[in-house]
Amino acid sequence: WYQRRVRGALTSLKANMVEINRELWLKEAEECDHAESPITCQAIVRTVLAIGVETEDRKHTWMEDADSFTANKAYVAARAVYAYTLTVFSTKKSIWQRAAFFEKNHGTGEQYENLLQRAVTYCPKAEVLWLMRAKSKWLAGNVPEARSILNDAFGANPNSEEIWIAAITLESKNNEHERARKLLQKARETAGTARVWMKSARLEWCLGNLAGALQTIQYGLGKFPEFPKFYLMKGQIELQQGNKDKARNTFDLGIKRCPNSIPLWVSLAAQETSDGNITKARSILEKARVRNPQNDELWVHAIRLEHKAGNDNVAQALLARALQTCPKSGILWSECIFMAPRPARKTKSVDGLKNCDNDAHIVLAVARLFWLERKMKKAKEWFIKAVKLDPDLGDTWATYYKFTAAHGTEEELKTLVDKCTQADPHHGEYWCRTCKSIDNWRIDGNTEIMLKLCAKSLPELR
Repeated sequence: WYQRRVRGALTSLKANMVEINRELWLKEAEECDHAESPITCQAIVRTVLAIGVETEDRKHTWMEDADSFTANKAYVAARAVYAYTLTVFSTKKSIWQRAAFFEKNHGTGEQYENLLQRAVTYCPKAEVLWLMRAKSKWLAGNVPEARSILNDAFGANPNSEEIWIAAITLESKNNEHERARKLLQKARETAGTARVWMKSARLEWCLGNLAGALQTIQYGLGKFPEFPKFYLMKGQIELQQGNKDKARNTFDLGIKRCPNSIPLWVSLAAQETSDGNITKARSILEKARVRNPQNDELWVHAIRLEHKAGNDNVAQALLARALQTCPKSGILWSECIFMAPRPARKTKSVDGLKNCDNDAHIVLAVARLFWLERKMKKAKEWFIKAVKLDPDLGDTWATYYKFTAAHGTEEELKTLVDKCTQADPHHGEYWCRTCKSIDNWRIDGNTEIMLKLCAKSLPELR
């Protein structure tokens, strides 16, 4: 009824030669949303959304409309845009995914679940939508329902690596280790990808079956000799067993077969460093940079090696060369700021922001700098900027958590944890070290616990 009235009004206006201004009408829809008139808001959106939009521009324009409404907290209007768009592009996975993220962040659990249920009906081949739905059920504690969803996903996507991995993760995280083993065996026989073999070895490693893990890796290497994670895992297990020479040989073989794997070079150099072979570690990192000249991570490890060895002048010279090679690197500028004497750090931070102001690492470094200077309000502003800039960087969330735990309120801390859980970060030096630690495998996937553990592992401000 409301939509008919709006459509009738537009028809009358057109008949009287009045130009229909789409932007003004959408602004009116936003006002109705804020005035808590949802039905009128939805009617306006459905009626005017397509007016004046070229066919080839519809998807892009409508997604911009949804983003604009969301930014202005007009969630009813944004939801109406997604609903209308999905009637036109019902088989577009990307739109369903964006609508799902919208409901996850701004809707109820029921709205999120209902949308994902419709999404997999229209896009049964979209693995990511099945996985989002299964994860939603798992996080809600409904493991049988999550298992059932993954079974349906298998029916629509037989031999999908992602769905195999999700099913295996579900079972292992719920201590159904024999179920996980059986699934892995079946996955190796059907999908048989390097990642499936790696997950098989990791499960055995996590359960303390080191011999079984090494045997699985050996089989995997026979099939995928250029998969770097096999060498990393094998070397780490051998170190755990106290076989330093075997681990060194494993890492060495790994860099020969996978010369572009940065973690392998770093692991080999780290082992030499722990054994006191600084010269050899230095040589390894130099070779690594020859093979991977533009990699800022290798430069950082070389700089830290010299700094820990007490060669501060060499470290500074390396840093200068590194910034010439990678002038837009946030991690290098972050290192530069905190290697400088305190009076010079502000100048270095300004230089860093000029070169890479859109890099979360440099923004995080500035936040830490303000924290160190006891400028709490500014520090908080820069922490917020950093997590908005790159919500996938776990180190930022962990540092912000540590800051808030020391200087914020319980309510602020809870809000931060909720936002980090929604962001579900996957990257960051300390974050990855925490998540990938074999000691933490049972809590992998629990963002709140990982956040707290990572915050504890962060070095003190200096």
